[in-house]
Amino acid sequence: MRRPMNWTRAIALGCTTALAALVSAGASAQTMRWSAPTDIATLDPYAQVESFTTSMLHHVFDPLVRRSRKMELEPALATSWKTVAPDTWRFELRKGVKFHNGNAFTADDVVASITRLLDPGARARGNLATVVSATKVDDFTVDIKTKGPYPLLLNDLAGIYIMDKEWMEQTGSIKPGNISTGVTTAASTTAMGTGAFKVESFKPDVGTNLVVNPDWWDKPEHNLKRIEFKPVKSDATRVAALLSGELDMIAPAPLQDLARIGAAPGFKVIEEPSLRLIFLGLNHRPELKATPGQKNPMLDLKVRQAMWHAIDLDTIQKRVMRGKSRNTGTLVAPPVPGFSAENDKLVAFDPELAKKLLAEAGYPNGFKTNLNCSNDRYINDEQICVAIAAMWSRVGIQADLKTESRATYFPRMDKGEFDVYIIGWATLPPMDGFSVLSALLTEPKDNFGGSNPMGYVNPQIEKLTREAAVELDEPKRRAMLAEAMKIAKDTVAYIPLHTQPVAWAARAGVDVPQFPDEYVPVSYTHLAGDSQMTLP
Repeated sequence: MRRPMNWTRAIALGCTTALAALVSAGASAQTMRWSAPTDIATLDPYAQVESFTTSMLHHVFDPLVRRSRKMELEPALATSWKTVAPDTWRFELRKGVKFHNGNAFTADDVVASITRLLDPGARARGNLATVVSATKVDDFTVDIKTKGPYPLLLNDLAGIYIMDKEWMEQTGSIKPGNISTGVTTAASTTAMGTGAFKVESFKPDVGTNLVVNPDWWDKPEHNLKRIEFKPVKSDATRVAALLSGELDMIAPAPLQDLARIGAAPGFKVIEEPSLRLIFLGLNHRPELKATPGQKNPMLDLKVRQAMWHAIDLDTIQKRVMRGKSRNTGTLVAPPVPGFSAENDKLVAFDPELAKKLLAEAGYPNGFKTNLNCSNDRYINDEQICVAIAAMWSRVGIQADLKTESRATYFPRMDKGEFDVYIIGWATLPPMDGFSVLSALLTEPKDNFGGSNPMGYVNPQIEKLTREAAVELDEPKRRAMLAEAMKIAKDTVAYIPLHTQPVAWAARAGVDVPQFPDEYVPVSYTHLAGDSQMTLP
């Protein structure tokens, strides 16, 4: 009699022994079982700006426009679009689309969804920072008005999911939730989209199951009937579950285990350069949280420069990231508009210069600060922070390191509770450097600065951001982005660290494409062979 391999037994047996014992029970390509170290934050697409959650919800909801396998924009719930005025785009909507509850998709749903996102209480409000309103023209035509000519509207809309107006009204979800402020609605735990999959169950910290939507408007590019996702924080447990046959894929795969997984018969490692930059955010306000009532040393540019010079990026790259990351001197990855090779030049690791700069700033013995980090969001995030704290200690900067789960970490970050903190940014949804300017480098007002809680303000960047928002000359616009990035570097608005790798691991029968946005496109997945391996 066969029984499914359980994770506890897999670890007890040891991965190699368990793998050797696996036998096939016949072909099955029905269920995709995968795991990540983090969980879905909420089912409300407007209550968060976390790309992992957004990528998961992409299976349940559809946007007006989407990105293809080649990462090119293409029609989704909108079939065509045009500008009818310098500040107005008109979208023709797809007919015959149904929400998962059977309600028909119309212009009312688009207007209600965008209006909901534009609510000041929506955490994702900044994802449509330049949009003023959405207006129904007829049942299948919508006008979207922006603050002025805005060339990136389609890019932005690729990450905006459309919800069912009638369902929102019936469930009291017409106003958005917000994970940072703790506001929840029925949409936080129930999803009503038009996407390729429906939510069967959502149990935070336990797992989420999706089932195929047989009435989806588009042609499926997968052979699945079901997706089972389980968050597993422990790297060892996640790898053991994969190698024992309990899972089909893990994403990301621990860097330290890539060679072992790749060498195991029947398994493979999938790697792709990422767009996600990892960097440190800094407190630019008058007081440090670590020393209330005392002047914040980081207000001095020389102190911020010293903190940067004291970080040995090469050591982090080689030891913590196993040689898989790419050191960077700027806040956007090379493929992204706004990237400049000049801005990307690395700041030298120079502890003696760091000490000199601290002394010149009036801190010859250094200072104390808090260093807050997530421990389950970015690849090796906790280890990165441990290394940085040790490096800073050598120049006199005493960092009180505290790590926590992203479930509590990001709401605290949004409230400005940290002195120094780790953050990642993949320039999503627009895949353009403008998202860095509008979210991270501008003052929180007028729908800008949604992810800038620590008081950084620069008048030149403010001006460049707003000019770039309406600039239709693409070379000129990109030059503005690069100029703003240079100012951010020169003023040490943040401390860039590296571009993190994208590394997944799967059994050999899993065919899944990998994209630099780090989204896990399960809806493009084909399973071959036995996806439900068992032990005798």
